[in-house]
Amino acid sequence: MFSRFSIRWRLAGISAALTFAILCGFALVIGELTARQIRAGFTKDVIADTDDFAAQLSVRIDPLTGRVVSITPKLSDYARTDRVVIRVLSQDGKEFARSTRKRILRAGEFPVRGTVDVDGYRVSTKPVAFESYGAGFLQYGRRLSDIDALVRRTRLFLFFGVLTGTGLALAAGLMLARRAMAPIAALTATTREIARTRDPNRRVPMPDADDEVAELARTLEEMLQALEGSRAESAQMLARQRQFVADASHELRTPLTSVLANLDILAETLEGDHREVAGSALRSSQRMRRLVADLLLLARQDAKRAASREPVDLRRVVIAAAAELGPLADDHDLRVDAEPVTVCGTRDELHRLVLNLMENAIKHTPPGTTITARAGSEGEQALLVVRDDGPGVPLELREQIFERFVRGGGDRGGSSGLGLAIVRAVAESHGGTVSLEESAPGQGAGFVVRLPLATVGGDGKDPPVAVAAPGSP
Repeated sequence: MFSRFSIRWRLAGISAALTFAILCGFALVIGELTARQIRAGFTKDVIADTDDFAAQLSVRIDPLTGRVVSITPKLSDYARTDRVVIRVLSQDGKEFARSTRKRILRAGEFPVRGTVDVDGYRVSTKPVAFESYGAGFLQYGRRLSDIDALVRRTRLFLFFGVLTGTGLALAAGLMLARRAMAPIAALTATTREIARTRDPNRRVPMPDADDEVAELARTLEEMLQALEGSRAESAQMLARQRQFVADASHELRTPLTSVLANLDILAETLEGDHREVAGSALRSSQRMRRLVADLLLLARQDAKRAASREPVDLRRVVIAAAAELGPLADDHDLRVDAEPVTVCGTRDELHRLVLNLMENAIKHTPPGTTITARAGSEGEQALLVVRDDGPGVPLELREQIFERFVRGGGDRGGSSGLGLAIVRAVAESHGGTVSLEESAPGQGAGFVVRLPLATVGGDGKDPPVAVAAPGSP
């Protein structure tokens, strides 16, 4: 529990606890010494009062009857309340007179000498002489409740003094801890601001004192400089990698085009097994050209190299992509439901986006699956939706479906795993987004692309159309 509190409260709590322990020990010692002094002073007062009264006391006793003839001063006048009790006794303990009718001090209960506590009184006994009778004793007692109340008040005062001292120590500890933690708070605020702004030029404030906080500040400064150096190195390395991929992809396009042309000619001129070999090489080269084109597109997007933009009718792009994939759709039912909607972008990249979404649905669904591509508008955005009624996207792939080189377990086309990554890159480069619709497993998959609308010329009133792939109803 204690470790859950902040350092400031822990320091103040420790300071207050130590102060409380010290004050408790001090209060116990002082309280006991004070109580003893108070009781000793009370005893001295009782003895002094006894001596004073004995000096004034004059008792005449009839020697024949043993009765008191007169007592000066009167006991009741000297002891006006029950806080003081006085008795006059003979040497054998016979009571001659008392200051009160209450039987508080009973005969035979007191020794003839000394000071003792009996029945809630502190009693002092002093020998006195009686006129015409001989010697006797004077017993003077005062109630102990007065002195006990004084002791209790003293102890209560010390108790509240301990609590007050502890509270003041806690408050002072909080103030001191706050001042002591101020340099660390400044370091925390500065590092948080650096993390928010990602400004490498900000520096950690250095305390004036060369202490542990200054050492922490120097360590943080060195760490930030090391991180900044590492970030710069990583950025340079990534830039070089992107540049290499872009350059390599660009340079590979020319020899690949030549290879494809030669293989196409060989596939048409050769016969038998040689023709099959040439056809297989041609298909592999075509797949390589497609992969090189994908890598080049991603490299350009990573490098933020924007191609020229123009108004593009998304409806025509969807129809063209469906027409291109129609012969490759096998037994899939490929449908298009699009209305005129114009966006500002690169036609080839948008064509690749639509083509990849539809091709992805063909590759990952069984024959007989219906694939629908719909283009329209929603508010200030163009909307492209590609859905299928296939098995859907596995739950374990939904979080990373748009990452590069991610392949589904049902991929029947041997894809490179870059199709949906290119879709996201093209959508984001055009100021849009792409998302996977929520659906239960086994109820198909749907991808939604949202792009900003663009205002173009023309009436834009062409009616929506539905285009089906060859062989579909």
